Amino acid sequence: MIVVDTQNCVCSGGSLPLADGDAVVPVRALCHAGLAPPNYVSFKSRGRPWPQHCIQGTEDSILRPDLELPPGTEIISKAMDPDREAYSSFDETDLAQRLSKRGVRRVFVGGLATDYCVKNTVLDAIKEGFQAVLLRDAVRGAEVIPGDSERAIKEMERKGTALAVLNQIESSKE
Repeated sequence: MIVVDTQNCVCSGGSLPLADGDAVVPVRALCHAGLAPPNYVSFKSRGRPWPQHCIQGTEDSILRPDLELPPGTEIISKAMDPDREAYSSFDETDLAQRLSKRGVRRVFVGGLATDYCVKNTVLDAIKEGFQAVLLRDAVRGAEVIPGDSERAIKEMERKGTALAVLNQIESSKE
């Protein structure tokens, strides 16, 4: 399972809080986090849409303390280059290689935000040859324009993404 950007910055009290973002935190996963430098290309200070958020070395960039990480969870950081946008967990990381090395063929994706980093992670997973499953109850969107999250989900489905909910997966293990 890949959980995208479940850091303080995108949850309640953060610098870019998403509506109900805290609701996706209590999941178990291989975790991914964006850790942006202060002069990151996507920020308003560089003429882009986002306020500064998830800045490396700040409280804002720390993974949520209520995120249940099992032993052996690997943290993969993206958005380390101030001049290159990285919306996907696969952007400039070795995530695809790590998954392939373990024989992974299907990834389950949840996290924040549905309409940006989650969508790009899912679409890149498909490009990398993985089957992708979006966990509908484990995502929330930025909704810059109302309906962005649903449009993103429809795009992911058109590209071959399956949809599931976390409790279906957990109950199928029993």
